[in-house]
Amino acid sequence: MFKFLRRLLIALSILLVLAQLYPKDKKNNSSAVSVNDIGTKYTVPDNIQAILKSSCYDCHSNNTAYPWYSKVQPIAWWLGGHIAEGKKNLNFSEFTIYSLKKQFRKLKEIQEQIEEDEMPLSSYTFIHRYANLTGNQKKLLLNWVSATQDSMKTRNPAASLL
Repeated sequence: MFKFLRRLLIALSILLVLAQLYPKDKKNNSSAVSVNDIGTKYTVPDNIQAILKSSCYDCHSNNTAYPWYSKVQPIAWWLGGHIAEGKKNLNFSEFTIYSLKKQFRKLKEIQEQIEEDEMPLSSYTFIHRYANLTGNQKKLLLNWVSATQDSMKTRNPAASLL
């Protein structure tokens, strides 16, 4: 039994070392603001932008700030998949590409996720404590979402049907 465990640990160690040879490509670590960013079409006050950057953008934009442990496999693969999934669901950097209906729906989903304490994910805030939303931050975000939806309706009367 001891020999088996020893061999298993050696094999796992070798696999972990070999995994380091296959780094994850970090495609979304740009610091530039996309021409399709939500802020290019809708008003995003500085205080809201600060909240979005600290609590949302690592998974929901093209501007991820990768932590040191993102260089270690298999964590890098897990993070990469997590970020890809987050961007697939909502990407603030590409928000204006969405149809008006989808933009409105995404804002509604943001509202629901904040109200139900589903975002940011606990797996993210466990390590990134600063990303936890305070009651005041939630209120600010909810007011901003509502104001943005109102702005959408004013700009495009068809949005009121959404």
